[in-house]
Amino acid sequence: MAAVSTDELVKLLGPVVAGASADLEDVVIRKAGARSVVVVTVDRDGGVELDAIADISRRISDILDENDVMGQTPYVLEVGSPGVDRPLTEPRHWRRAKLGNRLVKVATVDGNQLTGRVEDFDNDSVVVGVQGQAARRLAYSDISKAVVQVEFSTPKGDE
Repeated sequence: MAAVSTDELVKLLGPVVAGASADLEDVVIRKAGARSVVVVTVDRDGGVELDAIADISRRISDILDENDVMGQTPYVLEVGSPGVDRPLTEPRHWRRAKLGNRLVKVATVDGNQLTGRVEDFDNDSVVVGVQGQAARRLAYSDISKAVVQVEFSTPKGDE
């Protein structure tokens, strides 16, 4: 059997992950000697806890075995949640940042940068409130990169 593509795995695994009330964020296939490593990243609002990761991992393993998509190639399955450095690229990522009152750093395509909290979002844009400045609405197409910032203290007003 020919090597399975990432797109094939996304189509196969998307409904499995959705059935566990989570979102399929990424699938990566890496070669590791004679075997492959299938890395699946999942998330949900409020984060995905370890028990849920274990459940999703079992579901994915079962569907991979049932469909024999990996053929005769031995593989290792790794299922996890995204790291804090994952870029915000989908409206659901902005929703999660808003729900968690997370600080975000945004670089725009014109070279500007701003850091603030997500005040609102829709399918086309996000509103970022920057302390001491007027909130800015940014179209997703005007954002070159956006990531959640790690904070070591509670934001004022959330104590």
